[in-house]
Amino acid sequence: MAKMDYHLENLNNLVFIADGARWIWKWIEQYYPDSVQIVDYYHSKEHLCEFAKLYYKDQNKRHKWIDRLSQTMLDKGIDPIIEALEKLPKQQKTTAKRKRLINYYKQNKDRMQYHKYLKEGLLIGSGAIESAHKDVLQQRLKLSGQRWTKQGFQQMAQLRVVYKSKQEHRIKQLCQNAA
Repeated sequence: MAKMDYHLENLNNLVFIADGARWIWKWIEQYYPDSVQIVDYYHSKEHLCEFAKLYYKDQNKRHKWIDRLSQTMLDKGIDPIIEALEKLPKQQKTTAKRKRLINYYKQNKDRMQYHKYLKEGLLIGSGAIESAHKDVLQQRLKLSGQRWTKQGFQQMAQLRVVYKSKQEHRIKQLCQNAA
């Protein structure tokens, strides 16, 4: 996948929120090495919940453990979660799953410092972005019979973002920049 070009002024930093798929992060690191990279918090919590389901048969204990570690993840980042997982008493049936989860967290450690992102006022989940994508882009760009070139798509997407942001005065400027 090629690098995307943007015609937005005052774009000081790029923030990418995604799941832990390696291909996504490789693409981001190749084309946007100075960007902020965040693993979707709810995705990382989902992995924790899947493990907890196997490890804790008692639903009450499981929910308390998940709640405690989820809050720790938000307050202190992923390091204490890795430590907690490593200190759990071993169970034969969960050893492989725990090892995979710890490796996943370690591989994405720098992207899971949620406490820092929240202090900076950044989103840590992709839900709002996915919803905006559906409302701002898909609603206009997926109309029946439409076909787009990459350049045409980018221009229409930028116009749509400006329109939906109630900044119509910028449309003329964006058109001039894109021409």
